[in-house]
Amino acid sequence: MEDPYLWLEDVHGEKPLQWVKEQNAKSLALLKADPDYQKDFDAVLAILDATDRIPDASLFRGEVHNFWQDAQHPKGLLRRASIASYESADPQWDVMLDVDKLAADEHENWVFAGASATATYKHLLISLSRGGGDASVVREFDPDAKAFVKNGFSLKEAKSDAIYFDEDTVLFGTDFGPGSMTRSGYPRVVKLWKRGTAIADAKTIFEGTEDDVAASAFVMRDSDEKPYAFVARALDFFNTEYSYLAPDWSAVKLPLPTTAVVQGLIDGQMLVSFRKDWTYQPASGEVITVPQGALAAFPILSYLSTNRMPRVDILYVPDARASIQGVSARRHTAYVSISENVRGAVLAFDHHADGRWMQSRIALPANGSAYTSSANEFGPQVFYAYQGFLDPPSVYADNGDGGLRRIKGLPARFDASGMSVAQYEAKSADGTMIPYFVVRKNGNSVPQPTVLYGYGGFEVSQAPWYWATAGKLWLEKGGAIAVANIRGGGEFGPAWHEAALKENRQKAFDDFAAIAADLEKRGLTTPKQLAIMGGSNGGLLVSTVMTQHPELLGAVVCQVPLIDMIRYTQIGAGASWAGEYGDPADPKMRDIILRYSPYQNVSADKSYPPIFFVTATSDDRVTPVHARKMAAKMEAQGHDVLFFENTEGGHAAAADHKQAAEMWALSFVYLKRELGLADASH
Repeated sequence: MEDPYLWLEDVHGEKPLQWVKEQNAKSLALLKADPDYQKDFDAVLAILDATDRIPDASLFRGEVHNFWQDAQHPKGLLRRASIASYESADPQWDVMLDVDKLAADEHENWVFAGASATATYKHLLISLSRGGGDASVVREFDPDAKAFVKNGFSLKEAKSDAIYFDEDTVLFGTDFGPGSMTRSGYPRVVKLWKRGTAIADAKTIFEGTEDDVAASAFVMRDSDEKPYAFVARALDFFNTEYSYLAPDWSAVKLPLPTTAVVQGLIDGQMLVSFRKDWTYQPASGEVITVPQGALAAFPILSYLSTNRMPRVDILYVPDARASIQGVSARRHTAYVSISENVRGAVLAFDHHADGRWMQSRIALPANGSAYTSSANEFGPQVFYAYQGFLDPPSVYADNGDGGLRRIKGLPARFDASGMSVAQYEAKSADGTMIPYFVVRKNGNSVPQPTVLYGYGGFEVSQAPWYWATAGKLWLEKGGAIAVANIRGGGEFGPAWHEAALKENRQKAFDDFAAIAADLEKRGLTTPKQLAIMGGSNGGLLVSTVMTQHPELLGAVVCQVPLIDMIRYTQIGAGASWAGEYGDPADPKMRDIILRYSPYQNVSADKSYPPIFFVTATSDDRVTPVHARKMAAKMEAQGHDVLFFENTEGGHAAAADHKQAAEMWALSFVYLKRELGLADASH
């Protein structure tokens, strides 16, 4: 298929970057000249840099660990405090690593990309990305000395995966040269590396194939803190083969279906959730079925010692309007974050010495998102979080005595007085009822400028969250926000996701369009006042709905999107998503994808709403290629297009708070101009 914009796929080429420079200049000149831009930028930056933010907390033995960015430290601080200090009004932080200082000292544009610790916290494997992409260098760090370890474990820049097994052993995968990576661009080889030896002497302990998504090791500790190592061989995005790494480092394949998801380890019980029904026959002879979406306990240690299939305990089976959103294991308890009609709750499953599992519900607020934010792997403490569209985040603590205390609360970031949240349903093209939320001013009987946000893919749910940026720049000024819970997401479990997989992808687009039409039918907005917004897979969503239903829309903001679905498997990490969209190399799937792929379906003969593309040069996951080509094609066809490409930020399109403030200020100024939002806050 002829593509006149193929040259824009040269991400760092001189000619494409010159095109980007010209597009940025045009967009920034227009949007930054708006009198609201600087006010919006300052407002968002103040929210992001505010010193009274709740520091994200990761419990580790007697400490809380946190990565913090603010105006003085835009690249961030890796720091820690005692649990008692964190729970106080004024935590005393011990800064382990200052990324701004490191970047200045080494003359590198480092972006912190995560850390993995030993069980003693004597050493860390710190990942540092240049500009925020997925590829990173890995270096060993001593948190007590606050310095990188001389001659410690280190990996060159690549899409790597590394984790400690013990103080002196690392299990890792990286780019070892030709043939060592999958077609998706991730490691397929797992090696064992002992301290003090050369990386060239690392022992290969597992190999996947080039057609896999990735192969990676992970370590789980049982209730007695003994480590157990496993390998996850991702056959595609939704099918994984698990193997146990025996004491001699040989791989023992586990008798689990590839649709199982390992969630944790408690008292020799491996916690496993299931994307599909699983029927199996234990050694006792009866046939047992674990339902789709359920959580079960698989006696892994019993299986490894006997090689006989044990009986599996089913802990939780969600109903048709519920799903598991996350599982955290701590000592003898599993904390299961669930969604019930797109509202969060947390269930605790205690494992007793007699083998019984006892269920209880944590007394957290309702009608928003409630979930376990951190469970101490080495202690009794658990932190929970709650937030809603109009409820700022709060943190609740349980120190193991069963008492629940609210220890942190974020001050309101926008004036929510007179606002309310409503949940509606829209009938999709096939008759399925699709839920969505609307946040708007009470008593406003006239249609309002509205931003409809969606994602609808990869089993990712759009649960209520405190969107402070949109609250300050949009809701407070009189606009409305709608959030779609369309198929393809995980709101109602694996079946809700599967309903829009591959050949059924059109259902996600139909759902989103149905919500847009329903908003207008209810008189909440009008086509000229309705914008749609989404990023990544959500960028595919909004660009597709734009091409299919331009009559419903007044504007589009399309962020770090997939758009050319005929070539997506050849761009960035696209090959890893064939399990979601299907492979266009398959003639049957190619025909299906070709019916909706925005890049192939946009036409000079149609009238589309104005669209603003936002992407990043350093995004090595989706890459800026999709947005570039679509913007260039639409501009040549005579459509109203703006384009902005940040040079940094990776798939987040922002590497620090200033870049994030710029992205959101540009986006909401654009929406204000296109939808005619008059600031009703003054």
